[in-house]
Amino acid sequence: MSQDFARLGVPAPLCDHLASKGITTPTPIQAATLPDSLAGRDVLGRGRTGSGKSYAFLLPMVTRLMGSGRRRTPKRPRALILAPTRELVGQLETALAPLAQIAGLRTMTIFGGVGQNPQVRALAAGVDVVVACPGRLEDLMGQGHISLDNIEITILDEADHMADLGFLPGVKRIMDKTPRDGQRMLFSATLDAGVNVIVKRFLSNPVTHEADSEQSPVDAMSHHVLHVTNDAHLKVLLDLTAAPGRTVVFTRTKHRAKKLARQLNSSGVPAVELHGNLSQNARVRTMDAFHSGAAQTLVATDIAARGIHVDDVALVIHADPPVEHKAYLHRSGRTARAGNSGTVVTLMMDDQVRDVRDLTRKAGIKPTTTRVDPSHPLLQELAPGEREYAGAYVPPVPAGGQDNGGQRNGGGQRSGGGQRGGGRPQGGGRGRSGGAGAGGQRSGGGRGQGGQRSASGTGSGRSGAGRSGGQRSGSAVRYSSSSGGSAASFSAGSRGGRSR
Repeated sequence: MSQDFARLGVPAPLCDHLASKGITTPTPIQAATLPDSLAGRDVLGRGRTGSGKSYAFLLPMVTRLMGSGRRRTPKRPRALILAPTRELVGQLETALAPLAQIAGLRTMTIFGGVGQNPQVRALAAGVDVVVACPGRLEDLMGQGHISLDNIEITILDEADHMADLGFLPGVKRIMDKTPRDGQRMLFSATLDAGVNVIVKRFLSNPVTHEADSEQSPVDAMSHHVLHVTNDAHLKVLLDLTAAPGRTVVFTRTKHRAKKLARQLNSSGVPAVELHGNLSQNARVRTMDAFHSGAAQTLVATDIAARGIHVDDVALVIHADPPVEHKAYLHRSGRTARAGNSGTVVTLMMDDQVRDVRDLTRKAGIKPTTTRVDPSHPLLQELAPGEREYAGAYVPPVPAGGQDNGGQRNGGGQRSGGGQRGGGRPQGGGRGRSGGAGAGGQRSGGGRGQGGQRSASGTGSGRSGAGRSGGQRSGSAVRYSSSSGGSAASFSAGSRGGRSR
């Protein structure tokens, strides 16, 4: 059991769970807020992305619901967590589910992009905690499927991002429906004017804790700006993403995310895309592939800059520099999480010099700027290891051969029907040791327990967690090891206190 969490007032069963995950020492935001939140005070907490805010509110919420003595009733949850994106809702549910199971609580997620009937049925059966996006929650409230008059605890996560996305009017309407004597906690990376409106209107004598600087944790991140020509941009990006380990690449637009994912796949770097044009099922499949390591690179718009947590992301690349400094900080926060170090690279072309200089100054960053070409030795320093061109990521074929969401992968494959091998001849991938093997396709799911691959031409198998979905086309090349479990489950429905 974690004595540090126990001394703060966290019950022993929850401390045991944290210890089983290797979490024994509270982060600064947790240590600062837990005594007040466990005591029932309204709390205003500011901490950067990756600082441990989720447990800072999940632990006191579960603890207080365990001790309140109230029972769940149909359509009237006891606690509400509001978050700006479906991905963040899913990740919060994943972190909450084992705590809820220990406490005997039922939880469920509410968000759009999926049918509402499973959500309606779960609410009718009765749940303790709802983790929701504001839009779908308001829809269900308007239809009479949920009432907030029994809410004991309300939590707003990533409040500044909700303000950026224009959700604050809906948040106000939702919070107006919760009891004024309930406990309220608001957590955010920044506390700007929009967030302060919510604080003043809904929090009662809140205790404010600012556990770290608003600026990016420069001591844990290495920031570099690579000045490249137009012709070298893609080649430099390809070299960096072909290095071992997980990489997140950010673009400004959906079109750019799709295009870069396609180009990386065509060049043999397995990549998936994440942006607002994808269906919810396609988003889930994307994150499954990235979590499992079936795709080592995630190409995303700013939808992934907030709340997406994947273990061991060593490198963040701003393929397109963001417009504002807050976006830079949140994008960069995908690495150097929970005390780990990380590298942040911004690719800058001639016409972006002034914008990038202003961006980094406002972000409080003093990056190292270097003019590079694809052969520059700095690339190996920033992304160590042998470059691996394993072939395009090929999504698994759903049961029945349906496309199931219509996501076209970068190399021109669809997840149903015939597969086209990433714009290169079958077996034509670039190998590092002795050339391509004979076979072309390899099965991402047909792996033995020890993690061995059976495709011809492979020099060595890799032990470790099996890849649960996706295929790679191209020649056999050794894969980097990766850690991190399965992706967050985003399916609607209750968890924790019921059988699945």
